Amino acid sequence: MPYEWLPPEPGPDGPHHRLHLWPHRSLPRRGFVLFIGATAALIALPLLVVIGSPVLWGLLPFFCLALAGIWIALRRSYRDGQILEELRLTGDRLFLTRHGPRGARQDWEANPHWVRIERHEKGGPVPHYLTLSGGPRRVEIGAFLSEAERLRLEPELRQALSARR
Repeated sequence: MPYEWLPPEPGPDGPHHRLHLWPHRSLPRRGFVLFIGATAALIALPLLVVIGSPVLWGLLPFFCLALAGIWIALRRSYRDGQILEELRLTGDRLFLTRHGPRGARQDWEANPHWVRIERHEKGGPVPHYLTLSGGPRRVEIGAFLSEAERLRLEPELRQALSARR
């Protein structure tokens, strides 16, 4: 599941709860290596027929370009998917930090007593879009989660917040 509640940490004002959210990776690192290897083998298979002929040297650059293109596209996908959202709930503050791709960081904080969780069935970028409001602005949480995961996350967030009120 692309989110998890970490064990509470003791704090001077009670336990601090933490939630980590990240995008689902459908192709793990090991799968990446296997996919590139299988693609190289399947593309190279027709080249076996032309080994020893000058046609091989005409086809080889296209083989290398295709493999390099797949490699670059998958690496870019991995880099763009390096997102981590961290929600920390202390005694009197709620912090949401989003670590985006290429080191971008966004912070938001509010008093948990005033934070409202809103689910937007329609009208957001994704169905059942979750937002937190109560500070200086409204922020999204878990937009990269699947619809079912957002529906599961909402009551868990409400329960964690109600325990702080």
